Order: sequence, then C-alpha cells, then structure tokens
Amino acid sequence: MNNYSEFFKKMKVAGNLAARALDEVTFFIKPGVSTDYLDNICYEFIRDNGGYSAPLYYRGFPKSICTSANHIVCHGIPSEKILKENDILNIDVTAIVDGHHGDTSRMFFVSDASIKAKNLINTTYESMMKAIELVKPGIRLGDIGETIQNHVEKKGFSVVKDFCGHGIGTTFHTHPNILHYGKKNTGITLKPGMSFTIEPMINEGKFDVKILNDGWTAVTKDKSLSAQFEHTVGVTDNGYEIFTESVKSFTQPPYLT
Repeated sequence: MNNYSEFFKKMKVAGNLAARALDEVTFFIKPGVSTDYLDNICYEFIRDNGGYSAPLYYRGFPKSICTSANHIVCHGIPSEKILKENDILNIDVTAIVDGHHGDTSRMFFVSDASIKAKNLINTTYESMMKAIELVKPGIRLGDIGETIQNHVEKKGFSVVKDFCGHGIGTTFHTHPNILHYGKKNTGITLKPGMSFTIEPMINEGKFDVKILNDGWTAVTKDKSLSAQFEHTVGVTDNGYEIFTESVKSFTQPPYLT
C-alpha cells in the first residue's frame, strides 16, 4: 500500500460530497430562481450529509457556494438576483469532510443557451479534461498550462490569467499554484500523492478581468461571457484520480433532457 492511500480515501469522500451537492442542485436551476435559493440547497445538502461548506466565512466570504453567471468569471456571491432564460451559470462548491476538502464546479444552462455560449462551455470542459488526462508523475505544471491554453486559443477564446488552480487537502488553498497557461517543460514536477484543482476560467472575449466593489466578484472587463469547470485530482503512482466526479454522470450541460 502506498503512503498516500488513506489521504486519497478521505479526499474522495469530501470530493464525492461536493459532486453530489452539484448533482442535487442541478434539478433546481431554472428561470425565476434566485442564486440565494441555490446556495441554501447546497448548504443544507452538504450539512445533512456530514460535511461543512468551506467557502462560508472563508476570508469573509458571506455564502456557502459561488454562483457566477454570464460575464462573471468567478467568486460571484449568491443573492436575490433571479436567473433568466438563456443565462449561463457556474456553481462552485467545496465540501469539508473529516478535515479534507473537495472542490469542484460545473457550468449550467438556465433552460438553454446560445450557440456561442455552448461553444465556450464545451471548449472550457474539453480543456480541463485534456489537462487532467496528462496528469501523472514526471510531467510538469507547465505541460498542464500549455495544453489548456493551446486548446482554448485555437477555438478563439482566452484564458483568464488572474486566477488559477491550487493545491488542496486538509487546507483549502495551498501550494502549488496550477496556472491554466504556460510552457511545456516548465514548473514543478508532479509526484505521487500530490492533490490539486484544475479549474480553467475561459472568456469569450479578452482575458482581462476586474473585481467589483464587493471585493469578491470577478467579471470580464469587456463584459463577454465566461465559463469554468473544476475538478480536484490526485497524482497516483502511474496516473491520476478525480475525486469530484458526478455520481449521476453529469459532466457538461445539458444534464437533464
């Protein structure tokens, strides 16, 4: 038995709860619903299943999930704002179970989405999965960044550079930073037992972002659409393990047909 197997088991439990919270909230996302309502669903689901919502009060964040619609890149704060038909929405959930963190996010259509939005969302998901499929001992972080950047830019979109993935475990955010752009054969070398998030934020327009006055919400400067997916992964002896896979096989929208 390797020396990280117990750690990975606990990461899988936390990741599974976060993924199941996203599975659960999927059924409530529709026009006329507030993001506050979705926040409450996730909070209660995680609480009722033995976990705690890591974002709640983290560095002063006031809610238990992040809800980022349309041109919001990340860290959108749930509110009474009502979702409208053809909005696109990212929900980012982190569950703590037995001191371990599972961090994941998915994109959602609010009833439907434009062709342009669907292309953006598909490209974002593809870029994350292409990067995850690279993960194994011996590759370097620059390999991950270059893979994402190349895929996204070939499709005419841009990679947000102000935010990145991160190491995760018994701490919510720790080293290393996982950049979603870069050059092959640069950065630290992956080793078995490492765990981190891969969470590319991809913009329809330019990569520039700004932070709103609430100190959290990041938006595209040019007000173009933005999309993000996120998984928590671990480096095994010969590859990777995803800790935050959907129990219902909800990978990318539409999830309910």
